[in-house]
Amino acid sequence: MSSNSMSAIKLRRKKNVKKGIQFCLMVCGASGTGRTTFVNTLCGRPVLGSASGTTQPRDYDDPTTAHLEEGVKIKPVTVELELDEEGTRVSLTVVDTPGFGDCVDNEASFGEISTYLERQYDDILAEESRIKRNPRFRDNRVHVLLYFVQPTGHGLRELDIELMRRLSPRVNVIPVIGKADSLTPLELAESKKLIMEDIEHYRIPVYNFPYDIEEDDEDTVEENAELRGLMPFAIVGSEDIVEVDGKRVRARAYPWGIVEVDNPRHSDFLAIRSALLHSHLADLKEITHDFLYENYRTEKLSKSVSSDPTSASYLTTTGPDGDSMDPQSLASQSVRLKEEQLRREEEKLREIEVKVQREINEKRQELLARESQLKELESRMVREGTPLQQHALQHQQLGGGNFMDEEDDETRGGA
Repeated sequence: MSSNSMSAIKLRRKKNVKKGIQFCLMVCGASGTGRTTFVNTLCGRPVLGSASGTTQPRDYDDPTTAHLEEGVKIKPVTVELELDEEGTRVSLTVVDTPGFGDCVDNEASFGEISTYLERQYDDILAEESRIKRNPRFRDNRVHVLLYFVQPTGHGLRELDIELMRRLSPRVNVIPVIGKADSLTPLELAESKKLIMEDIEHYRIPVYNFPYDIEEDDEDTVEENAELRGLMPFAIVGSEDIVEVDGKRVRARAYPWGIVEVDNPRHSDFLAIRSALLHSHLADLKEITHDFLYENYRTEKLSKSVSSDPTSASYLTTTGPDGDSMDPQSLASQSVRLKEEQLRREEEKLREIEVKVQREINEKRQELLARESQLKELESRMVREGTPLQQHALQHQQLGGGNFMDEEDDETRGGA
């Protein structure tokens, strides 16, 4: 690694230490899949749970309300984490989705989560459009969604497929198996295999730790290939501390033995934690901004322009044959839209500049006219021998100051 690269890394670390890194994680899955325990284990403190305002138990004995379904709720909470001994901090926003998958019809839940993701993009789009931006604006875009699959030992359910398929265009989706310690090693391996086969069969574009053998270095390729091989990650979380061989570790104690959270042979927790908060944090943010957000922005602007046929930059999201345009064409369309917007803004600025220049010229002409009048008046007074006091008064009325005071000063100075 070159000295320039090393200095750039050090500079980036100093900035991260100073202002911290903003990162947003959404956790989604049916009740009882281990979302709350995972988040609390990841943060090392009780972030989710009763303190964060989970739903209160309902009274199903009341026949008037027993048929009602509460649906999903979106609950973001922010916590500060320190990543290393150098003091690098992460401002981690965890977005929990309690109630997902608990309804008979989860169509509304899909819409709620998708609307929340798009609303964060809309906030960024609105901020970018401002002439004067807010320096304290906080980017709340979700950078990654951990979807907790139930540990059934089988593949994906229709609910799982539909959710990941709908949300993957808006957020990086990583599937995980919650409460993986409820499966035997053979069941867990078979479940991972079936889930990945379903993801491939239904062409769900999950975040699969991409790498390029020709462009990326050997370490990056090896690390990403290893992480890809672990998908879906088998998660075991615990807030309990157990003593094992004289060491205090986070673990779950069972009659048949102990499952250590940080032991790679027992759980993939360390791998997913390292990927989220260290090795792939920047990559997840870059994909969110450069790909997912840009695609959404292009769609949004294309629709707004397409809805106005009188616009000079009228464009559609379909090609000449009526087929949907590919991402490259949409990106080119977005560039043209932005150029058109810049041209309109430049025209407005030129109009303002011409108007201001016109007003300046008018004021200059007025000053020249008054100066000419003043000179003419002074010449006439000299010819007619007008008294000095009357001359001063007329001079003052034309805005020339106190003429008498100036004459007195000159007289005293001569004396």
